[in-house]
Amino acid sequence: MGIYDITVKDAKGNDVSLSEYKGKVLLVVNTATRCGFTPQYEGLQKLYEKHKDEGFEILDFPCNQFANQAPESDEEIGAFCKGRFGVTFRQFAKVDVNGENESPLYTALKSKRGGVLGNNIKWNFTKFLVNREGEVVERFASATTPEKLEKKLLEVL
Repeated sequence: MGIYDITVKDAKGNDVSLSEYKGKVLLVVNTATRCGFTPQYEGLQKLYEKHKDEGFEILDFPCNQFANQAPESDEEIGAFCKGRFGVTFRQFAKVDVNGENESPLYTALKSKRGGVLGNNIKWNFTKFLVNREGEVVERFASATTPEKLEKKLLEVL
């Protein structure tokens, strides 16, 4: 199954077919509002503003699997991100990225690009760069800032 065959929920609970992103370059990120990496939202927003007109999208999937760092509702998470960081890229409903209830999107992403220590996501703000054909071209660890991955993004754009 490719990522374009997957349907996810947006932050308002509506179904979204990822096929609507065909032909776009995607950065898929599992996020949290109370994480040491949360300030990366600022860099993600700058990256989005800089490259959105080139066919770049950021897909933000909040996740509460790591130390209860995203306990808020989807609505509260959206308000926090918009208010504190001016986020305008698309945010989705909270998901699990590991385990028996993991999102099919994360199953697909991890099957294409495992991490250094295996497939499981180790922490919040793990990032997957997906090309215009829906192929995962790079996986970035939590500590990789949006600024540090821009060079690779430009290669894919």
